Formats: sequence, C-alpha cells, structure tokens
Amino acid sequence: MHWLAGLAGIIVFALVTSEAFEVMLLPRRVRRSLRFVRFFFRGTWACWSLVANRMRRGTVRDGFLSLYGPLSMIFLLSSWGIGLIAGLGLLQWALQKDSPHPLTLLNAFYFSGSSFFTVGYGDVVPTTPLSKMLAVCEAFSGLAFIAVTIGYLPVLYQLFSRREAEVIQLDARAGSPPTAVALLCRHAEQEAIDELQALLKVWERWCALLVESHLSYPMLSYYRSQHDNQSWLAALTAVLDCCVLILTGLTGVRTFGARMTFAMARLAIVELCRVFHLKPEIHRPSRLDSGEFERVKQELLDAGLSFSADENPEGKLSELCATYEPFLFALSDHFLLELPGWVPAEGADNWQRSSRGRSAKKLVESAPVQPG
Repeated sequence: MHWLAGLAGIIVFALVTSEAFEVMLLPRRVRRSLRFVRFFFRGTWACWSLVANRMRRGTVRDGFLSLYGPLSMIFLLSSWGIGLIAGLGLLQWALQKDSPHPLTLLNAFYFSGSSFFTVGYGDVVPTTPLSKMLAVCEAFSGLAFIAVTIGYLPVLYQLFSRREAEVIQLDARAGSPPTAVALLCRHAEQEAIDELQALLKVWERWCALLVESHLSYPMLSYYRSQHDNQSWLAALTAVLDCCVLILTGLTGVRTFGARMTFAMARLAIVELCRVFHLKPEIHRPSRLDSGEFERVKQELLDAGLSFSADENPEGKLSELCATYEPFLFALSDHFLLELPGWVPAEGADNWQRSSRGRSAKKLVESAPVQPG
C-alpha cells in the first residue's frame, strides 16, 4: 500500500511539475497533453459562464465575468501547489513506513506542506536518509515554485496591458464599441487616410503579439477590458471589418496595408479557435445583410468615400466576411463577448461621457484641418 502511494506521489509530482513548466516557462502553444490545465479551464469556465448567462445583461454581469480571469489564475496556481504538496506528501508517507515512528498520512501531508513553504516548525521531522533528502528537495521545489510564480504574474499582466493599450486608443478613432465605418469615416472626414494606413500597420503588429502571447498564455483571453463596451475581440472585429471594406475597393485608398493586416488578424482568430478547440459557426447568418450594406455605403458616401467601380461590391464584401466571421462567432459565444456592428450606434464615446466631454468634442471637431 505504501509503495503504491509512493508511486502515485511520484506521478502526481511529475505531472504537476511538467504542466507548470510548460505553462509558465515554455513560450510555445499549450500542448494537448496538458490534460489538467485544459480540464481546469473548460470546467471552471463552463460553470462560470452558465451562471453569467442566467444574469441580465448589464454592469453586474460584466463585472462578474471580469472576475474569472484573475480568479482562475489564483485557483490554478493554488491547484498546482496543492498537487505538489500532495504528491510529495504521499512519497514521504511511503519512505517513512519503516522508521521507528512512522508518519500517519495526515501528518505526512502536514510535513510536506511545512517543508514546501519552508516553515519548519520541527514538530514533525524526517527520520530516514531518503526522507531527509526528500525534505531538502521539497524545500527547493517550494522556493522555486514561489519564485517562478512571482516572476510569471507580472509577465502576464504586462502582456494584458500591452494588449489593452491599443484597444483603448480605438475609442476616439472608432467609437465605443469600435466599428469599421466609424474608423474609416473619422479618418476620411479629417483627411487622415494616411494615418489610417499607419494605424493598420500598428494593428498588424498587435495581431502578431496577440498570436504570440495568447497561444503561449491562453488564460489571457479571459481577461476583459476596463470598459464594458470595449473588448479585444470587438477591436479585432472592427479592424477586420475595416480591412475588408478597403479590400472591396474604396476610391483613393491603397489596399496593401489592409491586406497585410487582414492576413495577420485572420491568423490570430483561427489560431485562437484552435487553442480553445472551437469550431467555426459557418451556418450562422452574416452580420452584413443587404440593409446593413446600404447603411454602410451611405455612411461612407457622407464621409467622402465610395466603392470603386465594381459590378457587385456587396457580393465581394460578403465573400470576404465569410472567411473570418464564423471564427469570430465561435470566439464570441465562448468568451461571452459581443461583436460590434458595422455602423456606429447612437451615443457618445467613452471620452465624451460627461457634459465637459461633450464640450470638448465640439471644440475638437471645430479645430481646423491642416492638409498634409
């Protein structure tokens, strides 16, 4: 019985150590062999989202969903720590079975925990040479685990902050929530299409960073933005929509930057669906029906933009949308993040949400536009 417990302890310790190493230290896509991590996030998110779906849409629901990302990391790290302590506790119990004062299973777990956190009260001590060596190794493992955890969390939050910085900057450029038509029209009305091209290049890099960070640390996808009407998925959707509008053909707008950004953005959503094992919802109706297309066309005309001579710009736009929308639908349903429309809804942006903000908007819009 003791040897079986010792073998089980070795297996538990090896599995937890390998998973913690791959998740926190190995900058690669999380492998399918990480069964516990996959089970942990699938199970806890399923329960969390089930409760959220029973709430009314609003501030309380969004606040509840925003808690999952940080709390899941705390529970995951705690689960790893408990697993390491339990595995080494079983091994200590097996190694001290022949000592003059063998440990009970409960005392073995207690001794394992005190050694892991280097507390060392001295009320329970190892009595065999192997158990003494194991106690030293466990103290080293505990210090290493704590050190890696302390270094891991700042990296995680730096990646989150880097992601959110660009999302927040879209507020004035594309609205809240961001939309492709607002992004295009605001730049066109201020004669800043060249700045839009530079912005698309920035978002091409943002998408590359999203692929690199969220494939290595998928739990970042559950971290939500500061405002309820903003999210990394909504921002990514607005940029994709903007790219396909340009690729459909807008008079006087170059397509190279949009093509590069579209390719990287689509890669990001496809890879994220693969990481979370989500199937694209190919049978779901498109967000762009004929009525919405006419609204898009009219908004662009009002801003001085028009589709180039094409037999069927609506058909071309629909074909492009079909290449990425099914993946967006899958991500939206999984993370409970709403996708924005094409045309901005009525309402102020986040930076205008006060009487002073509305006054500032009038002053900003009245500023003269300098050509070039």
